[in-house]
Amino acid sequence: MTEQQFPGRLTSRSIRSFVIRNGRLTKAQAAAMQNLLPEFGVQYKDDQLLDFTTLFDLTGAAPITTAEQTPDDAPVWLEIGFGNGDALVDMAKRYPENRFIGIEVHEPGVGQALMGIESESLSNVRIVQHDAIEVLQNMIPDASLNRVLLFFPDPWRKKRHFKRRIVQTEFIELVADKLESGGVLHCATDWHDYALWMVEKLNSCKRLVNQSNSGDYSERPAWRTNTRFEQRGERLGHDVFDLLYRKP
Repeated sequence: MTEQQFPGRLTSRSIRSFVIRNGRLTKAQAAAMQNLLPEFGVQYKDDQLLDFTTLFDLTGAAPITTAEQTPDDAPVWLEIGFGNGDALVDMAKRYPENRFIGIEVHEPGVGQALMGIESESLSNVRIVQHDAIEVLQNMIPDASLNRVLLFFPDPWRKKRHFKRRIVQTEFIELVADKLESGGVLHCATDWHDYALWMVEKLNSCKRLVNQSNSGDYSERPAWRTNTRFEQRGERLGHDVFDLLYRKP
């Protein structure tokens, strides 16, 4: 990514849920950033809400699911912190009738996701390389998202770092603003203490309803891909916790 393509800092917030660790780009990832980001990337702007109709062009990309639905009505799913893009690319491939926005700050992950988008010839994915909180606050219209997906965020395990966890009351209220009626916030983590934290914070929000009959965790729904990151955790003996909350 060059400054000419996407200028500006990644974030202006003082407390962030991530640390910039861009690492080394492979040649293929660097080529993807140079050649594909202008096509699939969305420049962060703090004063311009996205128009999903103009952002996506799904005409002819997939069959319409109902007689009433048009490409402009296609549900919008937003994934926060997509890592290498495994789940994002897989979901976009399996659900071509939906529109996907992926947010990630780390350049190698963005490059890898772009490679996946090209490899699968996807037209229903857009990527924002920026702080997800600021993107939600300043670029996503209220009541516009069908799903917000937060898979395996940094657990920030030390108590003094709990303030960095993305799942906080303010974040939950922000997501509730952006979800449409019937929309779902889906979180997943392989750290039990963070799962408990999520349940406590989310159950305190009166605007979202836990979809678990037991008031805590749900079965992994079919739409969530089992990623390489998750498979690594399973090999280490980590349990995986899915939390699904619907906006009435």
